[in-house]
Amino acid sequence: MVSPAAAPWWQLQPPHPDEVLFIAIHQAYELWFKVIIKSLEDSMVDMQVGKPWSAYHHIRRAVKIMELLVKQISILETMDPASFLVFRGELNPASGFQSVQFREIEFLMGLKQPGFLKVFASEPDLQEALRRRLEGPDLESELYALLIRMRYPIPATVPVTPLDELSERDRAAALEALKQIYLHPAEHSVVYSLLESLVDLSTQLGHWRDNHVRVVSRLIGDKMGTGGSEGVGYLKATRAKKPFPLLMEVRTVL
Repeated sequence: MVSPAAAPWWQLQPPHPDEVLFIAIHQAYELWFKVIIKSLEDSMVDMQVGKPWSAYHHIRRAVKIMELLVKQISILETMDPASFLVFRGELNPASGFQSVQFREIEFLMGLKQPGFLKVFASEPDLQEALRRRLEGPDLESELYALLIRMRYPIPATVPVTPLDELSERDRAAALEALKQIYLHPAEHSVVYSLLESLVDLSTQLGHWRDNHVRVVSRLIGDKMGTGGSEGVGYLKATRAKKPFPLLMEVRTVL
C-alpha cells in the first residue's frame, strides 16, 4: 500500500477530473520548455563557434516542440467554464504568468523585459536565473555577431544595440545585407535556412500566444488571471511582442 507521503498528488484527495487534465498539461509544458531552452542554448553555442548548420538543426528541434505545444493547448478546450471554476481558486497564486522557463525562452529569443524580475521577487533562485538570461546572450545578438564574423556587411552596432536605439543608417545597412541573402537564397543556403528557422520559431510563438488567448477567453472571459495579471487583456497585449524584427522587416524591403 502506498503511504500518503509517497502518493502522487492526484491520489491525496479526489480532484475534479478537469484539474487532473489542467495540471498534467502544464507539467508537460514545463518539461518541454526545458528541452526548448537546451536547444536554444546549443544553437547559440554553435553560432559562437561558427557552425550555422548545426545552429539551424537545434532551432528546428525547438520549432517542432513548439508546434507540439501549440496543438497541445487546444486540449484545454475540452474543459467547460463551470467545471474550471470549481478548482480555479485552488490554483492561486500559480499562473502561466509565473513560468520562469517560459520567460527564459522569451529572453533567449531577445524579448527581454526587466520588469518580469519583480514577478519572482519572493523566489530569489528563480529571479537570479532570469537575471542571468536578461544579462546574458540571446539568439538575436548571436545571430548578427555570427553574420559579421562570416563577413556579411552587418554594422557592428547591430548585435549590441536595442533595435529602437539603432541609428537609421545602421538599420538600413543591416536590412540591405539581409535583403541580399533573401534575394539569393541558393548562394547563402545555410545562412538562409538558419534565418528562416528563427522566423519559424517566432511564428510558432505567435501561434501559441493566439491559442492561449482563445482558450483563456473561452474559460474565464474577462476575469483577472490567477497570478494577478489582467487575464485575457494581458495575453492579448503579448501578441504584439515579436522576436527577430529585422527578419520580418526585410520582407517589406524586398
